[in-house]
Amino acid sequence: MTFSVVVAFWAVSILFIITPGADWAYAISAGLKGRVVLPAVAGLLSGHLIATVVVAGGVGTLVASHPVALSILTVAGSGYLLWLGINMLAHPAAPHADEVQTSGSWQRWAIKGLCVSGLNPKVFLLFLALLPQFTDVTAPWPVPMQIIALGLVHALSCGAIYLLVGFGSQAVLRARPAAAHLISRLSGAAMIIIAVVLLAGQLPF
Repeated sequence: MTFSVVVAFWAVSILFIITPGADWAYAISAGLKGRVVLPAVAGLLSGHLIATVVVAGGVGTLVASHPVALSILTVAGSGYLLWLGINMLAHPAAPHADEVQTSGSWQRWAIKGLCVSGLNPKVFLLFLALLPQFTDVTAPWPVPMQIIALGLVHALSCGAIYLLVGFGSQAVLRARPAAAHLISRLSGAAMIIIAVVLLAGQLPF
């Protein structure tokens, strides 16, 4: 795996990361809550790393070849996003930069972030389709190690972008409660739309 291959993968990875989706919506909601951006982003990255390990271990191909297992993952992830989105619409967040966050709150945001990305079948399928394309069976490193290395490159890029999104939303909207409520509702609506689209893909036609 040469440096040029890593750069090519990074370029494709960045295009995926900068496309707003469920991860962006979650990072924004964390930014509006104040001091939970770091655990929220850590949770999101954990989900991406788990997907990387699953694909590297060959489990990804096994799951993808069993439609029932993939459908269960899709329904579970869609249901969770739907629940989060409805809650964000019902209780839109407002900036609370000075609010003291307990360790339990940090843990909850990290776990929710893990579920948002870890249960997202789009992340899983993207990794399954993308990561192996940038590996080389003739390279000194085994293919699973190459996949993990590429996954780490992706995770580092995710961390940088999601932190910018989370802290950026906090800085921009801190003094604008009305705008913060609107953005929170839009983030919730985005999660609901993503969930509905994923569920619709499971309906027989």
